Amino acid sequence: MTPITAAARRGFSLVELLVVIAIMAVLASIGMPLAELAQQRTREEDLRRSLREIRTALDAYKRLVDQGKIQRAADASGYPPRLEVLEEGAPDATSPQGTRVYLLRKLPRDPFAPPGGSAAESWGLRSYVSPPDDPRPGKDVFDVYSLAPGAGLNGVPYRDW
Repeated sequence: MTPITAAARRGFSLVELLVVIAIMAVLASIGMPLAELAQQRTREEDLRRSLREIRTALDAYKRLVDQGKIQRAADASGYPPRLEVLEEGAPDATSPQGTRVYLLRKLPRDPFAPPGGSAAESWGLRSYVSPPDDPRPGKDVFDVYSLAPGAGLNGVPYRDW
């Protein structure tokens, strides 16, 4: 029997390296779908939060119009004419100094929208007169919805959230 030298004992054999690489590949293939699922959950939570924030601001705008704090035209529904008004502010009808009423610090973007464009363009708009099953934009913004195709993890299309 030949004695094993110190140099031969320090390295790994080709078989050992291949086994380690195979184990790492299996672990990576298990981890990738979990990471994608976690990313989708995060985006869906952002969508829920953004929809809730915009819808709450729309309702607050309508409430302020009904209270007389924001002026409206005789033929208007009382909802904002554009989504950007929530961020830009509306003139305060009760203030002689001409202050504005702000309902959002920043208009959130649809997390599923492609990059580019403004935050308001990332949402689908529904006017007060359009039916709920066929939302269409109009003179005002009564509701918003996601323009993203597909459905969430709960099986409901993003458009219906």
